[in-house]
Amino acid sequence: MNLIVAVDRNWAIGKDGDQLVYLSEDLKHFKALTTGHPVILGRKTLATFPGGRPLKGRRNMILSRSPGFAPEGAEVFQNLPALLEAAPEDAFVLGGASVYAALLDKCDTAYVTKIEASFPGPDCFFPNLDRLPQWRVTDEGPALEEQGLRFRYVTYRRT
Repeated sequence: MNLIVAVDRNWAIGKDGDQLVYLSEDLKHFKALTTGHPVILGRKTLATFPGGRPLKGRRNMILSRSPGFAPEGAEVFQNLPALLEAAPEDAFVLGGASVYAALLDKCDTAYVTKIEASFPGPDCFFPNLDRLPQWRVTDEGPALEEQGLRFRYVTYRRT
């Protein structure tokens, strides 16, 4: 499986149940990579999508222990083994933090948007792949800038 995440300098990914920042160029990159592939995410991450609805053009696989949670256009899995049994190899893990933590060891490619900034008061973090010996950078794009923020796309692979 793959994962896709946007992190700041401290590998923070969110605050108060939302992303740290929305960059239109990064959203286009996200759409280009994930369209046509299954996506795996938690219930709270789904709530951050426009209208709280599943993403179009993708098989939305939601991990949630909430009984009765059944958004139209998505498959809900109440436990990790059931989700893993149903998840194809080309799936993208979208978060949040607990879903990333549960599935990081199942992923072999990580598409990371590294934002060259530190945001105040984050409460969700992603593991620093630069410090994990089983992950290595295989591709690094040029620096981009939007909203006064510099960022780049970095691809990691599990060795």
